[in-house]
Amino acid sequence: MSEASQQRLEPGPAIPVHEPSQRLEGPEAAGPAPASGRFRPRRAFWRRRAVRAAAVITVLALCGLVILALVRDQTGTDGFLVGLGLGVLPVPLLMAAFRWLDGVDPAPWRNLLFSFAWGAFAAALVAIIANTFATQWIATATADPAGAQSLGATVIAPVVEESTKAAAVLLLFLFRRREFTGLVDGVVFAGFTATGFAFTENILYLGSAFGEDRSMGSAGLASVTAATFFVRVVLSPFAHPLFTVLTGIGFGLAAMAPRRRRIRRFVLPLLGLALAMGTHALWNGSSSLFGPYGFYAVYGLFMVPVFGLVTWLAIWSRQRGLRTVAAELLAYAEAGWLPSAAPQALSSMRARTVARDFAHRTFGPQAARAVVEYEASATTLAFLRHRARRGTAGPDFAGRERELLDRLWARGGTAGPALTFAARATGRVRVPPPYIDYDGFNPYRQY
Repeated sequence: MSEASQQRLEPGPAIPVHEPSQRLEGPEAAGPAPASGRFRPRRAFWRRRAVRAAAVITVLALCGLVILALVRDQTGTDGFLVGLGLGVLPVPLLMAAFRWLDGVDPAPWRNLLFSFAWGAFAAALVAIIANTFATQWIATATADPAGAQSLGATVIAPVVEESTKAAAVLLLFLFRRREFTGLVDGVVFAGFTATGFAFTENILYLGSAFGEDRSMGSAGLASVTAATFFVRVVLSPFAHPLFTVLTGIGFGLAAMAPRRRRIRRFVLPLLGLALAMGTHALWNGSSSLFGPYGFYAVYGLFMVPVFGLVTWLAIWSRQRGLRTVAAELLAYAEAGWLPSAAPQALSSMRARTVARDFAHRTFGPQAARAVVEYEASATTLAFLRHRARRGTAGPDFAGRERELLDRLWARGGTAGPALTFAARATGRVRVPPPYIDYDGFNPYRQY
């Protein structure tokens, strides 16, 4: 990597790297073992991980049962099934897109499933109750049901829905801080939350449209169901994810801010949430604010450009993450912890795939799993070191760095040759020697 590329990554102050000869092996790597019979204070019952996980699952499951009953009550059984079958169609595509975006340093599935479940169950339940109550209260107070519906869609719904969806991102930001490290994480968590919310909302809208068609005897392409499906699933499946991603960007930028910048860490999420509410309000009120063609004007002149800008920002952040991996791992390669070609190989998703395939083809599935674990640990180490340069790594940086280095060292015998082969095969680097020997293994030999 050129010096100019490294300078663009803002490396900051130098962080020393221990030599491999200084590494700890065996029990010493984790510190002295506790003495036999040592007193261990009991953790409070509610602080146990299993208890907290069970509580979260129980709450989300109850919310799911309640929202299921409410939606089924409004749409009927047939409408619910039709809405479910049609509403689920965009979900795999959106989840795959956000998972691809998160491919450099993938978040644990438990966080993604929590985000989706929160959006589909908890956020949807709060939104449907709050929106209905507020709209009915305004209609009663003003004696203007039509105006109450318009105000509810333009003002109340964006505030309530974006706030409830943002709660999932906030919880992950507070309680999964180690796994919430940058802009891409904010985008992915917000995207999964909004995908879940849109899924439940689509069931409600499509099921209600099906019931309306049945009552009027409509069918085919001229039906309300077909029109609703086209607008919500075909034309704008990205609408809810786009709104909430703006909130996720605010949290992601806050996660990247140094710990001493407390005002920035507080203001950026609020700014992102305000932008999400404003964009949502403009989308909902496009027809009432700008006439019958307002929806198409807002869609073409505002939503599509914003969607393109956010998509570009997310992909740029993903590529920047790959460049960060190459720049930060270079110091460890020079110290002897990694093969010299590993930083460049790990900064390419294609090279990572080639390394896994090579290990699987040559040594079997267990070796391929070792390469996957090596790639994950190396990426985590690179981002940890990058955060340390920016002053956001936390006081446990040294211990976490040592743990990750030991993981890399333990898997280096298998992953090193595979990454070296991948770097050479993909043209990431040119390896000068005719062959490189790792414990008697020649990575250039055809096995």
